[in-house]
Amino acid sequence: MQRVEEELTRLIKEIDYDEVTKLFSMLSGGKRLRAKLILKIAGEHKDAPLLAAIVELIHGASLLHDDVIDDAMTRRGVASVNATEGSKMSIMLGDVLYSKAFTELVAFDKEIARVISSSVTALSKGEMMDVKMAESFNTDEEKYLNMLYLKTATLIEAAAKASAILVDKDVQKHALYGKNLGLSFQIIDDILDITSDEKTLGKPAMNDFVEGKCTLPYIYLDKVLNREESQRLKSSHAKNISASEMEWIKTKMQENKTIEKSFELAQQLSNEAQVAVSDDKELVGILETMIKRSY
Repeated sequence: MQRVEEELTRLIKEIDYDEVTKLFSMLSGGKRLRAKLILKIAGEHKDAPLLAAIVELIHGASLLHDDVIDDAMTRRGVASVNATEGSKMSIMLGDVLYSKAFTELVAFDKEIARVISSSVTALSKGEMMDVKMAESFNTDEEKYLNMLYLKTATLIEAAAKASAILVDKDVQKHALYGKNLGLSFQIIDDILDITSDEKTLGKPAMNDFVEGKCTLPYIYLDKVLNREESQRLKSSHAKNISASEMEWIKTKMQENKTIEKSFELAQQLSNEAQVAVSDDKELVGILETMIKRSY
């Protein structure tokens, strides 16, 4: 990971603009899940740290744009770039990171470049779907999971797939692993948005619902509520709701075990990924750590 951070520093320095260097230094590194995954799969390859840095630039760019779209004032517990520097600067910084990532990506094998770049197209499509879906209360589980795959899992899937290509490992098994890791990771995040407090999350609890996102626990809940209760739930969608209304939603979720049902799907996806790479203890370990996050 130190090599990855060194590569990131080098790539940002090559852009040769102090404003970019300053703003990039304000971004929290986060879990670096995608970079760690690349190193676990292809760590012995000399170009693995550069590939990891490229993917982290892409991920960072997507988060910068995401924060503007969501009007998010914090990112990982600290002020977001759009909060401190404005939306224009956040978008332009994201564009710079995307452009630099693609500039470096062309030096890799054509298939690796195609896998990563096509995932960015899918990611952008997923972002658009997410914005569109937030306009009304979504009750379609399949539609939600497809959006989740495009917006979140596709870049993790691409990172795993490209790494496997780099060191001539089973591409399809690692792609499945990455896809399911990404989906289950995001489902757990969706659960934590409901079950954790603001201090733990670094943002207000149940913020997804306030922003218009109908994650799995809400979709599952709506299916079991009576008509009056369903209308009550939908009337709170995409609004700043009171503490008492939040408590009512959480109570209904507890009564109907919609959190548990969501977790079961995350566990199922994780189990499928474990089977795909059962001979790699480190990759299995990543899944086990991810799925055990408290909720």
